[in-house]
Amino acid sequence: MPSAHAQPADDALKVYNDLTREAEKLSQDHLKAQGDLGRANGIVVAATEAEKKALAESEQFRGQVDVLTEASFEGARFTNLSALLTSSSQVDFLERMQAMNIIATDQNEAVERMNATLAAAQKARTDATTAASAAEKLAADVSTRKVAMDAQVSTARSKYQSLTRPQQQTLASTGPKVTVNAPAGAAGAALNFAMSQQGKPYVFGSNGPNSWDCSSLMQASYRAAGVSIPRVTYDQAKVGRGVGRGEVTAGDLIIYYSGQSHVAMAIDGTRAVHASTEGVPVKVANIDSIGPISVIRRVVG
Repeated sequence: MPSAHAQPADDALKVYNDLTREAEKLSQDHLKAQGDLGRANGIVVAATEAEKKALAESEQFRGQVDVLTEASFEGARFTNLSALLTSSSQVDFLERMQAMNIIATDQNEAVERMNATLAAAQKARTDATTAASAAEKLAADVSTRKVAMDAQVSTARSKYQSLTRPQQQTLASTGPKVTVNAPAGAAGAALNFAMSQQGKPYVFGSNGPNSWDCSSLMQASYRAAGVSIPRVTYDQAKVGRGVGRGEVTAGDLIIYYSGQSHVAMAIDGTRAVHASTEGVPVKVANIDSIGPISVIRRVVG
């Protein structure tokens, strides 16, 4: 925080930092909305396919019912009296009665199955309609969030241009490249990947490999280690298990701010690597200097 005697240039830098932090949150909001929309569309597709399958099965059983009905009218349908009158013997009568009962049972089962599949098709149609409505609302939400994000990013970029050249150079500096001896295992492999990205630029919403945002770097790092984690910080704040500040070790995800809009990866108990914000490349920083910590998650182990 600037002092009460902060110079205008320092004020401009603070404003820029505040703007980029808000832009990052809006970017994470937009990414989450996109993910929610993708899942909603998947539900629509699954429900539609379920309806098609149920209708196809109902037609199959409908055909079976038609065959059995036709058979009953072509000589297999008997009353007890007609079966008795047309039988040549007691054995013949019993055989006719048995055949009649089998056809009736098969027909009843086919009708029940047909009705069940029709009911399933109706439920799938209802589910698809509900999911489609939800997806439509989510699509509108995605558009709204993108407009807000784009406006905020544009404002932040404009503010960056107003910074002094020395301020821009300070933001763009990574300092000496940091090397570490990462531990064995997935956490170490993820850390090695993250450290190898030092110096690459931050771009809002970027997925790499030439630029990153904070959460895409974490996702890619663990993907390189063979571990799948969610794309956005809000979901990364729920992976694995929680650990305390004094337990932090290499590979832990440190989620920042009350809105959980930023994430870094611990190198050890003191340092972390992260994609900070636009104008600042992927770099190593003191864990506690990045921002107020919300939660710390151990992805593996």
